Formats: sequence, C-alpha cells, structure tokens
Amino acid sequence: MANPNPNPNEETNPFSFSDFPEDVQLCILSFLSPPEISTFACTSKRYVSLCRNDTKLWFAICDRRWGSKTQIKKWGNGKVTYKKLYKTLAEYENLIGFWRRSGQGKNVNSPPPLVFFEWGPSFVTGSRVSPSRTGTYEVVKAPFLWLSVMADGNPVSFLDPECRFELSDDLVEFGELENGLVPVNVSFMGKSHVVVEENMSFVYSNSPEGRKIGVRRVSSSGNLRGEEYGVAEDVSGSPGSLPDRLMSEIYQYFANRTSPGAERASRRQRKREKERQGRRKWEPEHFVKIVNCSPTPSRPLQGLWKGICDDKTLEFYLVAYDDIGGIACRKVGDSSHLFSDYSPVFWTSNTTFIESPFSPEEEYIYDSRIHLWPPAAADSCLRWVENEVVSCILHINSSYDLVIPNLAGTSADPRHVEGRIWKYRNGTFGFGFLRNNYIIDLKHIAQNGCILDTMDLC
Repeated sequence: MANPNPNPNEETNPFSFSDFPEDVQLCILSFLSPPEISTFACTSKRYVSLCRNDTKLWFAICDRRWGSKTQIKKWGNGKVTYKKLYKTLAEYENLIGFWRRSGQGKNVNSPPPLVFFEWGPSFVTGSRVSPSRTGTYEVVKAPFLWLSVMADGNPVSFLDPECRFELSDDLVEFGELENGLVPVNVSFMGKSHVVVEENMSFVYSNSPEGRKIGVRRVSSSGNLRGEEYGVAEDVSGSPGSLPDRLMSEIYQYFANRTSPGAERASRRQRKREKERQGRRKWEPEHFVKIVNCSPTPSRPLQGLWKGICDDKTLEFYLVAYDDIGGIACRKVGDSSHLFSDYSPVFWTSNTTFIESPFSPEEEYIYDSRIHLWPPAAADSCLRWVENEVVSCILHINSSYDLVIPNLAGTSADPRHVEGRIWKYRNGTFGFGFLRNNYIIDLKHIAQNGCILDTMDLC
C-alpha cells in the first residue's frame, strides 16, 4: 500500500490565527499590550474590526489584567468604554501599595504620614495607616481618598479630611458633597511622586438635571487629565500642579518687565489668589512611593515593619538597603510627635550574618534581654518556641552617632552605639542595643497586598 504521506517531514494543513474560534482569539489577544494590538490590527483587514471591538477585546484585556482585583463592569457605572478604562486603570495601578508623605505638615496634628492604596469594587481607595494606641500589634486603617471614573472615562477623585466617610459600592453615583467630601486632583510627577490637591474648579448642582460629578481639565503632567464635564472653568484661578505654578511664575516675571500695566494686573492676580486660598478646604499633600515595602530572599530585612517599643507603644519602621549593600532603618512615625516622621533608628554597612552555632558571648547577649511584646503574646510560651528561634545574627550601629555628631568618637564605650539584629526562622526579626536590656520584635505591616491586624475606628 502506498504511503499517503510520502514526505513525513512536510507539514500538512497548517493552522492560521483566523482558524481559531473567536473566544480563543480574544483569549490570545488579551495578553497583548495596546501598542501590540495596534500592530496586530495592521497585519490584516479582517482583524481590524476584532481589534476595535470594545465589549469583547478590550473587556478581555481589562479583565485579564485587573479582573481578579476589581469588578471591571462596575467602573463608570458600566457605561465607560473599556478602551478608555484600560488607560485609567493602568495609571491607577501605579498607586497600589504604600506611600509616605513628603515634608512636614503645617500643624502639629497633621495626618499620619503613611498611606496605603488598594483596589475596590469600582474605585481605588487610599487609606491613612497608623499604629494603634492599644499596646498591641493592631493597626488603624482609615480610608480618606477615592479614585474612580465617570461614564465618559474621565477620572474623578474625592477626599474625606476627617476619615469618617463610609463609601458605598459606587463612588460615581454618590456625588453628595453634603458629607464633607472634597473634590481633588491626584497628579503623578513621575512614577514615584504624587500630589493630592483640591480641585477648585469642581462644579456641583443640586438640580435633578445637574447632579453630575465634574472635574476640570488638568494641564499638569499628572495622570488625571480629565476632559471638561459639568465644569465652569475659572481662568483666574491658580495653577494646580507644581509645573503649572512654575510656568505661571516665569510668564508673570517676563510680563512684569515688558508690560507697563503688568504690575497692577499682578497685584489683582495675587489678590484673587488669596481669596481663592481662603476658600480652600484642603492644602496640597505630596507623597513618595515606598517601592521596596516587602522582604525578598536576597534582602530579608527590607520593607515596612511594626514593633512594640520600650514605652509599650506600637511604632512603624522602614528598613531599606542602599546601592552599596548597607542597611538603614527609620521610623515612619506619628506626626503628632516632633521629628518622628522619618527618624533614624539603626544602620550597618556590613550585611554579613553570623550563622549558628553562636558564641557564648552572643548567646548571653540574646538570652539576657527581654522581648517587648503585647501582654497576650508575652504569656504565650508556644509563640516563643515556634517563632522566635534565632537563625542568624547581624551587627548594627545605633543611629545616635548619626544624629549626634562625634558621639562614637568621644566615648570609649561601644555599648552606646553597638547593637544586634536577631533574624528568626519564621522570616521576622528583632533588634536591640547593648546599652538596653530589651529586644524590639518586628512583624509585617502587610502581607500579600493586605494590611494585617487592622482595627476599626471608634
């Protein structure tokens, strides 16, 4: 019998992309980025309509990337096109995680400096995170900022200065400013710096026809571009972002030098600006992203941690590795205390751990110190046996010699600055100094994108 395929190496009936069912095609295309989708659409006319299909292709792209984190169909009340939604969600995604306020607040009772952004059903929520005052590891998580989109795809953001507002599932339908919500613009200045400032051009009407949420057009380099939607533009207003303000000052400077009546116009402009500032409900805040907020195998100590201090209060710590291999730890503290926003704790330039077995001297240094735990944890012997087994030790220096110059040089006693990190087998660690008789044990503030041990506000 003759061989039906005389050349077995020759491929027969090769499949092309068009041979796949449409659902398979959409699944494959959902892995591509928008530029790749555009390139693919140019390969054949038959694919143009598929690549333009918003409800099928662009929903599939959004759902694959963010479907496990948020409810794609609820954004914009289900009326926004998914192609527009993709661009907004890609920008919002950069917010997710921890941020630290840059600069001191203007008053003593300024809000906590640590902020955490996370996905909601149809919005992104920003929460202020601070240590509780219960003497435990509990953390206060107070939502204060919400970002979403309107039906036409424009971003919209609201802020609650008092952190008391309880948000319903749909931010866009809310729109009630009687609760003290402040419309704001959230603008990126690079990927790791964001500015939150009041949107002074926001318009809200109580009439049935005008109960719409509006944002002004933002001419900054930020992510919230916002086309006009129910907005009365105030041309005499102050620029919203730092780049706008800088350009305005430059133009004003040259106008004053070239125009005879420019000085009078400038005085009127400054007067209007002062009047507008008097109506502000919110002063701009700058935040810097904490990029490395979790430990890695090569950097086991890095990230955000929390620990009970010698005064029985909970404090937050940020441990960071530098480019030359050193480690530094700072408090991310309660802003009601002077100099506590970002105060140094310890540092070391040598990250070589001492492995077990340890010398008798190191054993004594560890065994002779008490662990600062909450009362419930201090009574648990099981917790001690399972979790606080030391796997390795690291020598550190107190940051006293950084804050107080020449302290190390003027004292012959190294106990003033020398300390230890004890890394435990469960991945956490504790630290202490030779001048003290206690160890501060640190735990994770967040894990797998969720804040641990949160407590409700009273």
